Amino acid sequence: MGVAELPQAMDALARRASTLRDALQRSQGNTESMVAILGSFDHRLSALEAAMRPTQVRTHAIRMAHENIDKTIKAADGILSQFDLARRAEAAVLKGPHEDLESYLEAVDLLKGIVRFFSSNKNFKSSEGVLNHVNNLLAKSALKIEEEFRQLMTTYSKPIEPDRLFDCLPKSLRPTKDDPGADRGNAGHSEHPSKSLETAVYQTPTLIPPRILPLMNDIAQQLVQAGNQQSCYKIYRDSRGSALELSLRKLGVEKLSKEDVQKMQWEALEAKIGNWIHFMRIAVKLLLAGERKICDQIFDGVNFNKDQCFAELTANSVVTLLSFGDAVAKSKRSPEKLFVLLDMYEVMSELQSEIEVIFEGKSCSEMWEASLGLTKRLAQTAQETFADFEEAVEKDASKTIVNDGTVHPLTSYVINYVKFLFDYQSTLKLLFQEFETGSETESQLAVVTMRIMQALQNNLDGKSKQYRDPALTYLFLMNNIHYMVRSVRRSEAKDILGDDWIQRHRRIVQQNANQYKRVAWAKILQTLSIQGAGSTGSSAASDLSSSGVSRAMIKERFKSFNMQFEELHAKQSQWIVPDQELRESLRLAVAEVLLPAYRSFVKRFGNLVENGKNPHKYVRYSPEMVEQLLGEFFEGQQWGEQKR
Repeated sequence: MGVAELPQAMDALARRASTLRDALQRSQGNTESMVAILGSFDHRLSALEAAMRPTQVRTHAIRMAHENIDKTIKAADGILSQFDLARRAEAAVLKGPHEDLESYLEAVDLLKGIVRFFSSNKNFKSSEGVLNHVNNLLAKSALKIEEEFRQLMTTYSKPIEPDRLFDCLPKSLRPTKDDPGADRGNAGHSEHPSKSLETAVYQTPTLIPPRILPLMNDIAQQLVQAGNQQSCYKIYRDSRGSALELSLRKLGVEKLSKEDVQKMQWEALEAKIGNWIHFMRIAVKLLLAGERKICDQIFDGVNFNKDQCFAELTANSVVTLLSFGDAVAKSKRSPEKLFVLLDMYEVMSELQSEIEVIFEGKSCSEMWEASLGLTKRLAQTAQETFADFEEAVEKDASKTIVNDGTVHPLTSYVINYVKFLFDYQSTLKLLFQEFETGSETESQLAVVTMRIMQALQNNLDGKSKQYRDPALTYLFLMNNIHYMVRSVRRSEAKDILGDDWIQRHRRIVQQNANQYKRVAWAKILQTLSIQGAGSTGSSAASDLSSSGVSRAMIKERFKSFNMQFEELHAKQSQWIVPDQELRESLRLAVAEVLLPAYRSFVKRFGNLVENGKNPHKYVRYSPEMVEQLLGEFFEGQQWGEQKR
């Protein structure tokens, strides 16, 4: 820019500065005017607010009054509704629960709600009066509910007829006769039932109709809430306890003391034990299980000691059942009791887990402990009885003599006893606390069985010495040892005693048969023997001359043979060899030695007596007749049945 242009620029800048200064002055003036206006507004608003404040206070008071009116109306409606509910509930309570129990219980619940309402709103002037009235109604309702509970429990606590219980049993346990124990009490021990019971299904009987149980639960709840626990407790305990006892009595359960059991004949006691086993299953699996079920349902959710109540209502029945078992377990031991003891032990072992479930809880512990105690006592008595049996067999001093040499009753008894034992192998293993460690280790049952068989054999040896006729001694031993061997071969005892035992005792049978043959027939065979007699081809005359035997001696020999044979026939046709195969074998063994000797004697010397007077006096029997008469031996014929 040149020097000449500078003044112009300065003038322009001055003009702009003057313009800006004028603008700022105008803005300042505007600001001051605005501040003055705003100050005027603030003053006016403060004056307005001061003027409006009384109106706002009146408006708030009106709103609060309106809200209070609404609350009062609602409270009044609530109170009126409670009065209305009270009137309706009172009518239902005064009417009683008989016609409509559910509606009655609903009315009681309404009254309880009314009590809660007025108890939390005691500032109402009428609260105290209403509470007194409603509480009086509740007291009346509690008495009516208690009476209704008693009526219901009485109505539905009838004893169950035995037939209904039998229908709940598995088919294998249902009796076929009027006597529930007939199939067990009179059947002996021919069949051990445990295997057939492994999958047995029991159906819990309906003790109280299912539709009634919820009502009873509601009533129990009402009684307990009303403070009537003791009444509820007593009513339930007495009614159900009585029904249970009557059900068992109808079934045939008796209360027998230890003295009653001791005095009882064995046959009667055995029948009662069979019945007791049947009754125990019915009592535990049906009646007690059913009682536990309805007790749990009726007192479900109720603040009530149902376990104690259940324990008390079942106490008499359980004691009656267990006391009989206890009396048997503590009675005098005898061998015949072993199997019923094992049956009783088995059923108690079978039921123990269910008993513990039924009588769960501390209050019921005494019940299942008593049951467990009986189980242990039965096991102990069975063990001791089993141990006694071996000694009893060896020391049996019965004077019974089987005159015909057949199987002694002791033998058949012991063998049947041993065979029955094998139906209880698993039970006996528990009793013996047995454990298998290997195939070479004999089980306790095998060891004891062998000892019993040896004890029997020792006793038979002693009994055989009672016979005056040695031949009958050996026949008796042969029959009895053979019976033992045959029975073992046909039973599970074969696997326990083994082939070695069987073979050894078969040899004993043969030895006794040989001894019988020797002792019984040696004398008559000696009669048929002529020392020095020639061969069968020589004549009677040459035999007489060569042996120096006279005709009179021959006659005497024939007479002696006749007399001995008739005596043997008379005796031994009364003797018995019960086993057909053994009987035929023994006859054959006798015939093989007697018939050839007799034929030879008749052939040699028969002509000498047949040519004289009265030949039939001497040669009374042909060899064929002797053979025929041998077929009558060991048949057990009576004197009147004998042919000669």
